[in-house]
Amino acid sequence: MSRQIHIGKLTLGGGAPVRVQSMTNTDTMDTRATVEQALRMVEAGCELVRITAPDVKAAENLGRIKEELLRRGCEVPLVADIHFNPKAAEVAATLVEKVRVNPGNYTDRNTGKLEFTDQEYNDELKRIGERMASLIDICKRHHTAMRIGTNHGSLSERIMSRYGNTPEGMAQSALEFAQVCEAQDYHDLVFSMKASNVKVMVDSTRLFVQKMHALGMDYPIHLGVTEAGDGMQGRLKSAAGIGALLLDGIGDTIRVSLTEDPEAEMPIAYDILQAVGTRITQTEYIACPSCGRTQYDIQRALKEIKAKTKHLVGVKIGVMGCIVNGPGEMADADYGYVGSGAGKITLYKGKTVVKRDIDQKDAVDELVRFIEADRQH
Repeated sequence: MSRQIHIGKLTLGGGAPVRVQSMTNTDTMDTRATVEQALRMVEAGCELVRITAPDVKAAENLGRIKEELLRRGCEVPLVADIHFNPKAAEVAATLVEKVRVNPGNYTDRNTGKLEFTDQEYNDELKRIGERMASLIDICKRHHTAMRIGTNHGSLSERIMSRYGNTPEGMAQSALEFAQVCEAQDYHDLVFSMKASNVKVMVDSTRLFVQKMHALGMDYPIHLGVTEAGDGMQGRLKSAAGIGALLLDGIGDTIRVSLTEDPEAEMPIAYDILQAVGTRITQTEYIACPSCGRTQYDIQRALKEIKAKTKHLVGVKIGVMGCIVNGPGEMADADYGYVGSGAGKITLYKGKTVVKRDIDQKDAVDELVRFIEADRQH
């Protein structure tokens, strides 16, 4: 289990629910548009709103965005997304609850070097610590959290020279920044290994967590497949990468990166969390695809059951075609609806039959009545 940190009033890690976040795509200098979009994201379930701050002016405007959100009754924590401008990070860290920086922002750039001696390698690490000292000091004074976000494809020349553009390089880059922060007694950290390639994202995250734990560190992890795209492909890539790591027990906050309106990301994020059993926010349904043994309209029945039970958060309902495999395959369901003959349904509570051979036209309502009565006891 990771350590718990605070992002404003929001807890992250240490047994807290896996948090869902997203990022605005408005012009940060357009306060009204950014606030309106942030409110739509929060309404959709977003718990952390990230906003880009490409320069100092944009970083300063985060304060106005924060003020307007608070005036509108929204206390969602804000995360400043920083690229190539350490000064913007320092300004943002005084105004919002968290900043996200890329390790590449603080390394020597465009040196053209292909090889580094051990001395040159260590000298750059020392310079990184010096460059980050001001930001770390501001974060400590303002209780601002920081995400160290390593991206595949933007590793430093120093890392590339020794590890290449690999999961090992990504993990090592993040680990070095963890050590820089720890050396300055700063621990409100979150780490991420982002890639558009699902395998690279999964491998680098697993490797970083392994290395981090070996050094006695336990920082929270942010998960996401960056630039996943849109539609079904974007959703499947995100589910594959995020879901694999959540099933490993890795991940404290997630972002589904879709080329769509940001509020479209939240339903997918909660679906992923529900699918792997990490955070239950919906009714769960187990339903078989049916086969020639099914003697009732299972597709219609499932739609009806979902429509009438979607408010039962945390309840698991099995909808099965027949008694051959149905009762066994829905064994961990709370309630079951199983075909038992031509147009006939048998209802279950767990593995126990509660009513046999109900006409299909009455069976959905019977199931709903039984569940509601049972839950009142």
